[in-house]
Amino acid sequence: MSQDPIIYEGITLMALGMGFVFCFLLLLVGAIRVLTSLSSYFLPVLINKPIVSDKTTVPEDTLVAAISAALHHHKKKFS
Repeated sequence: MSQDPIIYEGITLMALGMGFVFCFLLLLVGAIRVLTSLSSYFLPVLINKPIVSDKTTVPEDTLVAAISAALHHHKKKFS
């Protein structure tokens, strides 16, 4: 009893299966590229300019006092 035809059939079936999967993946990649180009054509990316403020931000005195009190309490508690 020869096993050659069964092995050849298995290899052929494997090659066909891998070929179908490869073609399906190529089709998916092509579809994704087409959808990407369509979406970038119809919905262009808007680049927001950063808001530049003329005044510099200085922390308020109450905020500085609250942070100092919290640090003092933390150091006192864990020392």
